[in-house]
Amino acid sequence: MQVLVRDNNVDQALRVLKKKMQREGIFREMRMRDHFEKPSEKRVREKAEALSRVRKLARKRAIREGLVSGRPSAR
Repeated sequence: MQVLVRDNNVDQALRVLKKKMQREGIFREMRMRDHFEKPSEKRVREKAEALSRVRKLARKRAIREGLVSGRPSAR
């Protein structure tokens, strides 16, 4: 991963780097590797992530088809 520093503005370059790392999921991966995860916990986590992806895709499809409004309902 590479970030250019323009006009000796290191703070801006650091912000850009952090944003890129966040988008790539590097921070999340570092947290996951920090501690050992049992295989059963890994299975449960991956299943939950897959379910979340499927629900998000279905929600986007329903919004696009007009079955559901794009706004969250006020409760």
